[in-house]
Amino acid sequence: MPCPGEIRYVFDGGTLTPDQVEAISLPLEELSEFAFFETRDAVQRLRPVDGHIMLAAYRARLGNTATAHLADGRHILDVPALDRHDVHVRYRPLWDSPLNRGPVPERLPVQQAWAWCFVPDGRVVLVADPGPRGALPMLPGGTVEKTDATPEGTLHREAAEEAQLTLTDPVRLGWVLDETGEVYGGVGSNARLRLAARVTGIGPAAVDPATGHAFARLLATPAQAAALLGWGPPGVRQAGLAAETARERWGLPVAPRAAIEEVPAEGMRLS
Repeated sequence: MPCPGEIRYVFDGGTLTPDQVEAISLPLEELSEFAFFETRDAVQRLRPVDGHIMLAAYRARLGNTATAHLADGRHILDVPALDRHDVHVRYRPLWDSPLNRGPVPERLPVQQAWAWCFVPDGRVVLVADPGPRGALPMLPGGTVEKTDATPEGTLHREAAEEAQLTLTDPVRLGWVLDETGEVYGGVGSNARLRLAARVTGIGPAAVDPATGHAFARLLATPAQAAALLGWGPPGVRQAGLAAETARERWGLPVAPRAAIEEVPAEGMRLS
């Protein structure tokens, strides 16, 4: 090499099954233990340069960018959207399970309305809420307020405030049982509604009045969105249901695999 240094590669080894995890055997003369961490926790245990490399590799896998080229842990080409906004995945495989397909029982108040919001090419919009430990991706939507006439009204209001989305024809996919309502102050059992909706317009980026800052707006395939949400197999099934609904109800195509993109700050004109 013309100058001192080293070349390091990080390879995607796929997803391990429980049996494969159980079969892991460490060379005791070199290693004492192993563990699995969310990226936000893993970077706290690594040297900064190693943390940057790990995050770039992980996000390349999620964002379908295939490779990431770094020097001293920093991107040397265009910075992908997930890295630009320091997006992390909070692994919650049981948090959104199961999805109940029938009507919400009258005894359960609806506390939340989130939606898979589809643009014409079959991708969906995610919002990423910035924070001190990185941005966490979410579906557009939010908490049902007393001033909202319906959960669908909540969705329209929140999608406009968070992501400047104009939506049409929201359809209910099902609901998730929240047994404690702890996040809402311990209100008890309630339903979290899941919907699909068609995006007819995306306006210029703006500050969310509830948080006082602008959210990142990402375009991803439903499968990529499920991985970013961290809902595990239930999320994959819900993404498939949403995509099937979009295809049958609005004639939208199946989004091809592509790199996750950011919605331009000036918004998008949609046909």
